This record gives sequence, C-alpha cells and structure tokens, in this order.
Amino acid sequence: MKQKIIVTIILILAFLSGKSQIGGTGVYPFLDFTYSARISGLGGGLIVTPIDDPSILTYNPSLISDQFHQSFSAHFVDHFSNSAHGSALYSHTFKKAGSYAMEMRFIGYGTFEQTDDAGNILGTFSAGDYVATLGWGRKLSPLFSIGANLKIIYSAYAEYHSFGLGADLAGTYYNSDKLFGLSLLLKNMGSQITTYTPGNYERLPFDIQLALSKRLKYLPVCFHVSLHSLYKWEMGYVGKNDPFLSIDAITGEAKYPSAFEQGVKNFFRHFIFGVEILPSPYFSLFASFNYHRSQEMLIPARRTVAGLSYGFALNIKSIQLGFARSHYAIGAAPIYINLAINFGKIREATQQKKSLKRVKNFNE
Repeated sequence: MKQKIIVTIILILAFLSGKSQIGGTGVYPFLDFTYSARISGLGGGLIVTPIDDPSILTYNPSLISDQFHQSFSAHFVDHFSNSAHGSALYSHTFKKAGSYAMEMRFIGYGTFEQTDDAGNILGTFSAGDYVATLGWGRKLSPLFSIGANLKIIYSAYAEYHSFGLGADLAGTYYNSDKLFGLSLLLKNMGSQITTYTPGNYERLPFDIQLALSKRLKYLPVCFHVSLHSLYKWEMGYVGKNDPFLSIDAITGEAKYPSAFEQGVKNFFRHFIFGVEILPSPYFSLFASFNYHRSQEMLIPARRTVAGLSYGFALNIKSIQLGFARSHYAIGAAPIYINLAINFGKIREATQQKKSLKRVKNFNE
C-alpha cells in the first residue's frame, strides 16, 4: 500500500514538472550537488555497481536493497568559500513494506552583511538549502531492480523562501556473472509549491542519465561510463558573446568553430569516464574525468586539471571511510568525506561469534 502511494505521488510530480516549467536554467540547482565521496571521485555521475556503500543509495534508488539493512552513512563536503554541505542517511528493510533509504541534506552558505542601495549596513542574513529524501528500492529478479525517490525541498535566502517537491525514478540491470551493469535514471521531476517571488514558478533541474559499468574478470579493475543531460543536445554556448572565441586579425570578426567541432564537443560533454581499482575487498582507488566540467571551467591561457576527480575508500568490518577531491578551477577543489556503518552486518557477525562460542563450549 505504501509503495502504491509513493508511485502515485511521483506520477503527479512528473505531470507537474511538465506544467510549471519556464525558461532559464532551473531552480534548486543544489539538487545536483554530490555528497558521496565515491560518486564525487567518479565524476559526479550515475553509479551502477551494487557495491557495499550506502552513500550511493539516493543517487540511484534502484540499488536500495536488504544488502544495506540498518546501514548509516554521514557525509561532509568542504565546499567553496565559507559554504559547507552535509547529509546523513539511514537504510532499513521491512519484511512487508520493502527496502527504504532516508536521507537529510543541508547546504549552508554562511552569514552575509545586509546593506541598502547606499551601502549602509542594515544587519546580517543567512542562506541555506535543505532536502529530505525517502527512497525505495525493489528487486524484480536477480538481474533487474527498480527504485524511486521522493524529495521534500526547502530553500531560504534572507526573507526569500521556497518549498518544493521532487522525485526520481531509476532502473538497473546487473549481471554478476558477466560483471556488467546498466542503469537509467529520471532525475528531479517535480515542481515548486511556493516560490521565492509570487507567481514566478521555475523548473527543477530535470535530467535523464544513463550509466554502465564493466569489471574485468581477471583484473581488479572496474570501468564506469556515465551519460547525463540526455534530453538535450546542446551543452555549450557558442555565440557572439562567447569570451573564448578567437578574433580574425584582418576582418575583426569572431571565428566560430565548425559544425563538426561543435558536434564532437557536444557529444563528449555528455560523458563522464571513471575507473576503479579494487586490489582487495577492504580498499579501492577511483578516478574520473568529467569533460563537460573541464570545458565549463576552461581557461585558454592556462592549463588546469578541471574535470579531474579522484579518491579512495576503506572498508573494514562493515565500517567504511571514503575520501575524494574534485577539481573545478584553480584553487577550487572541494573535499568529500563520508563515514558509513552497516549495523545489520555487525550484529550478524556478533551473533555468529556467540553461536560458535556456545557450540565450542558445549563440545568441551
């Protein structure tokens, strides 16, 4: 019954997302922020592999399962300037209701001075965004699983406030024999319920994402490819106001790239390429390259590593520590840290030890 209610709400939000959109880039851009160290280290895209890391669950709700029963995960991001991001997630499986993941996210931008038109200080104000997510996942077969997220969104900037509802739908195919996975995600469907200014409704940052992963059979290496913004082709701006266009020295006119060059760049802007090295079940290294991010942060006069991300994860006795760093621009490389604990597996291991001890004492 609860699952039917969630599906009904998501369908309504999908309808509203098509009715309330206007021009622009969309409202609530923080819905696209990443908090998981593993996802950030792999470029911020969609993850397919059902690894033992609960921090990925609300990014791909079709991975929510009893594997993460009684798992807790906390995330912290040291972002740009004085802003800080954080979240906490808990996953639980109920015998009749299924597997769920509940997450709270916050983004604090700090405190600012409030001034009038003449520059006189009137006081201070703060700004922040908050998202509460309820995710549900279910395995339809050993190979296929589905999932959905329902998001309650609240945003407050000084005296401006907004409230909204959003939803995600995801499906995953994963073949453990062939070590191959494929996921599709419809992200951020929904609408503003109340707006910052009366009557000015803006669209959520809707996205369609596709991802695949392939782990090599005889080497501890897994390749990840994630595609984003599949609902549109044009990803870059090319126009007379583009500051990166070169100028013809004779005519003084801007030199526009060829249609072929623009097409190739648009094609690769949709891709995120990642690789993960897993030398043992307790340790993994990962790195990625986000071509779209590298182009958006491009500085023609200086070479940078924008678009590059990397990190590692430690997994010891159902306790996992993740660390990652993503490069956006010079001096702008946020750090992602997360700690996850699977209390369910720890409890199972403790019970098994007690059972073995009882058997040993009985035999003696």
